[in-house]
Amino acid sequence: MIDFSIPDELIAKRDRIRAFVTDTIVPYERDPRLTQHGPTDELRQEMIGKARAAGLLTIQAPTEYGGWGLSHLEQAVLFEAAGWSTLGPVAMNCAAPDEGNMFILSKVCNPEQADQFLRPVIEGHQRSVFAMTEPGGAGSDPGQLATAATFDGETFTINGLKWLITGARGAKTWIIMANLETNDHLQGGPTLFLADGDSPRIVLERIMNTMDRNYVEGHGVVRFDNLQLPKEALLGEAGQAFRYAQQRLAPARLTHCMRWLGAAERAQSIAIEHAKTRTAFGKTLGEHEGVSFMLADNEIALHQSRLSILHACWLMDQGEKARHESSMAKAFVSEELFKVADRCVQILGGIGISDETVVEMIFRDMRAFRLYDGPTEVHKYAIGRKVLR
Repeated sequence: MIDFSIPDELIAKRDRIRAFVTDTIVPYERDPRLTQHGPTDELRQEMIGKARAAGLLTIQAPTEYGGWGLSHLEQAVLFEAAGWSTLGPVAMNCAAPDEGNMFILSKVCNPEQADQFLRPVIEGHQRSVFAMTEPGGAGSDPGQLATAATFDGETFTINGLKWLITGARGAKTWIIMANLETNDHLQGGPTLFLADGDSPRIVLERIMNTMDRNYVEGHGVVRFDNLQLPKEALLGEAGQAFRYAQQRLAPARLTHCMRWLGAAERAQSIAIEHAKTRTAFGKTLGEHEGVSFMLADNEIALHQSRLSILHACWLMDQGEKARHESSMAKAFVSEELFKVADRCVQILGGIGISDETVVEMIFRDMRAFRLYDGPTEVHKYAIGRKVLR
């Protein structure tokens, strides 16, 4: 049986989140601490405090950590509501990269690692990064991983250069992917490590200037300069980084879709209001067929995107990995929501390219979304390989 109804309890939670984001977080969109490089950590902490007071902090966490223990379907409904403002997920501590990092840490780390590296992130006291992407190395193809790690039986030593490391400045919990060289103690190959971001051997060289500005402290270029970690820093099993990354990426690409669906809805609502009130050539913009058709195309895209997300989430709630379906969702949703944002800019006309509304910011961030957790082309490549088998 196919049931598309949302339980009353979940509707109440959704409406509570939407009200919190609208009333408390949207005003921060004009805060000067929302910089070219995203919200500052100071702004994040202030918003985190608001969410904590409202009982809406890190709702996706397991119940043993104080969260709501949400299913993937429940996340889809609630993250969409949080995404009404691009700052909503930041405030509620369900934004990338922390949300995805919390997920993988809750699955892989041991109790001692959880106390040191996971719990403070869940509680909103510190931020995390996932350091994989490299200039000329790992990116869409992680098999090109160039950062190297050695192990002498007691200490790991890591050297390498990473970039596009989201939230690197000020983050305390670091998940580092490096290629562990052959040794006499552990299996070699791509491996994950946990590190404290305060280490002087984690060198933040610069913050990159990018078109998006919704991630806390932007994206950094980071060098590991003989970073030495104890053997307890090993996250999971040696040589299994790609397997663990896949566990993180399938749900994470869907939560990206959920949050950005909310932002696209916001842009559509602003475009609709403008089309109702702005006049041209003797009638409102909405009465012109060209504008009404764009709004209709947006509604169709929003609806189809939501269905694609919900289907992949439903499969995952049934215990399936849903890699194929989550890839289809990510490819489809990211492309369609970008078109939604683009049409909203067009409907708004001159103010659409200004900061008179948040649509311009949503448009730029939505363009970056097409690359997060794998560009569309990589997902289509994977989808094509599956259908050709």
